[in-house]
Amino acid sequence: MFFFSYLSLTLAAQVTYTRQDSLRGSITKERAWWDLVYYHLAVEVLPDKKAIIGSNQITYQVLTPYQIMQIDLQDPMVITNVVQEGQELSFSSEGSAHFISLLKPQISGAVASILIYYEGEPRRAKNAPWDGGLSWKKDSNGIDFIATSCQGLGASIWWPNKDHMYDEVDSMLISVEVPNTLLDVSNGQLRRVDHNRLKGTSTYHWFVSNPINNYGVNINIGDYVNWSEKYLGDGGALDVNYWVLRENEAKARTHFSEVPRMLNAFEYWFGRYPFYVDGYKLVEVPYLGMEHQSSVTYGNHYENGYLGRDLSETGWGLKFDFIIIHESAHEWFANNIIFKDQADMWIHESFAAYSESLYIEYYYGKYAGFEYCQGTRDLIANQYPIIGSYQVNSSIKDSDAYYKGANLLNMIRQIVNDDELWRKTLVNLGSYFHHKTVNSQEIETFISEVVGLDLSNIFEQYLRNVQLAKLEYYQEGTDLFYRWDQVTDAFDMPIDVIINGVSVRLYPSGEWSSYEISESADMSVKFDLNYYIELSHL
Repeated sequence: MFFFSYLSLTLAAQVTYTRQDSLRGSITKERAWWDLVYYHLAVEVLPDKKAIIGSNQITYQVLTPYQIMQIDLQDPMVITNVVQEGQELSFSSEGSAHFISLLKPQISGAVASILIYYEGEPRRAKNAPWDGGLSWKKDSNGIDFIATSCQGLGASIWWPNKDHMYDEVDSMLISVEVPNTLLDVSNGQLRRVDHNRLKGTSTYHWFVSNPINNYGVNINIGDYVNWSEKYLGDGGALDVNYWVLRENEAKARTHFSEVPRMLNAFEYWFGRYPFYVDGYKLVEVPYLGMEHQSSVTYGNHYENGYLGRDLSETGWGLKFDFIIIHESAHEWFANNIIFKDQADMWIHESFAAYSESLYIEYYYGKYAGFEYCQGTRDLIANQYPIIGSYQVNSSIKDSDAYYKGANLLNMIRQIVNDDELWRKTLVNLGSYFHHKTVNSQEIETFISEVVGLDLSNIFEQYLRNVQLAKLEYYQEGTDLFYRWDQVTDAFDMPIDVIINGVSVRLYPSGEWSSYEISESADMSVKFDLNYYIELSHL
C-alpha cells in the first residue's frame, strides 16, 4: 500500500499506546499456544443493509496445552456463537479481543477446530485504503461495487481471526454469497459457484493453497467481466486473470498489457512469482488499490503514474502504472516475505518502493532507474525512525518506510558494487524466506551475509535513527579532507567519488581523513548521488 508522507507530518512525536494496541500487536499467551492450520471463511454480503452474516471455521494445532484462545473481531461486528465438536463455548471480551474458553483438553500436537458465527455492519471505509474497512459504492450504472481493505486497521474489522502477522494460516477456503446480479472475486482459485435460486443469490468458493496473511484476504463484489491469459514464467504456466467493471473492459484490455511486462521484470529481479498455484489476478475496486495476495486490487483510473502524477518528478514515473507495479511487487515482499511485527513495515514497503526503480531499470536502463529512485527523495520526511515500536500494532507515520528505505537499498547496491551479486541477493531473499514471517534483523543479517559485508551499522543509522549521515569535506592545497558527522558511533560506510575524472572509493570515519591529489591543486569532486547522504562543503 502507498502512503503520502505529507499527510502525517502533523502527528505528535510521542505516541501513546493503549491496552487494545498491545492486545492487537503482541503475541499474547492466548495466541502463542496454538498454530493456525486452516480457515473456512463463509460470509453472506447484504448490500442493501451494508451488513455481513458469516462464520469462520478455524483449524489449529496445539503447540502447548492451554484452554483459552484469543480471537479478534472489531466493533461493531459481534460474535454470536462459538462451537467446538457440537458444544457451545463461552467467551469474554476486552474490546476487540475475545477470549474463548475451550472445554476439550488441548493436547500438544493435536489438531482441532472451532466454528465462530458472527454478524454486523462492518466499519465503512472513510478513505480506503488508508482508513479502510468496507467500501460500499456504486458503479456508473448504479450497480453495487463493494470491496474490503484493511491493512493496518486489521482483518478483524470484518471477519474473526487470529489478527497478528506472525502466524499465517497454511491454506483457506473463502465462500462469499452475494445477490445473483453480482460477482465476487477473492484470493486464490475459483473452485465453484453455487446458485441459490430460491434466495436469489450465488456463492463463490475461492481456495487459497498457499499461506496467506490476514489483511491480504479480500472480497471484491461488482458487475465484473473476466478474461485470462497464460504467462510462461520461471515456474511454468501462470494463470493470469483480469476482473474489471463491465464498462471498463475495452480500456482495461489495453492498459493491463503491463502485467506480463511486470512479471518479466520482477521474476528477473526477485525470482519466481511466489504463488503459481493460486495464480495472479488484477481486480478493479472502488479505491486506489492494495496488495491482496493473488488478488491485487486496482483503482488507478487506467492512468500511468500515481493517479496521473509522477512521484519522482523525473518523467520516469509516467512510464508505468504505479498501482500495477508497486502493489504487484508486494507479492514478493509482503505476501511471500512477511513481517512478524508491524514495526518492521519497511520489509514490505521499502522493497516495493524500490521495485519501481528496478522496473524502470529493466526497461529503460540502470541510470534511468537510479534517477527515478533519487527523484523520490522529496517524499522523505526524516522525522521518525523507519522502524517503529514493537508489540503494539504501531502504524507507520510517514512514507519513509517507502522511499527512505528504497534509497537505502539503492545505496547498499552501490556499496556492494557488483550488480549480479546484488540481483542474486534479491532473488535469494525470496527463496530463503519463501512463505515465511520474519523480523528486520533477519533480513539485515541475510543481506550482509550474501554480499559479504557487515552492513549492520548502515542499517542501524538508516532504519533506527532519524538523521541522515552527513559527509563534511573541504579542500586544502592538493588534499581533500573528509569525515562523517551526525552518525552512530560505529558507523562505517564508504563513499564513491569522482575526483578529476577518476572514480575513487573513500572510507570516511568520524575523524578527519585526507586524499591527496598530486598532479594539480585544481580539484573537481563529484559525489555519487546514489548515496543518500547529506553533503556539507566547509
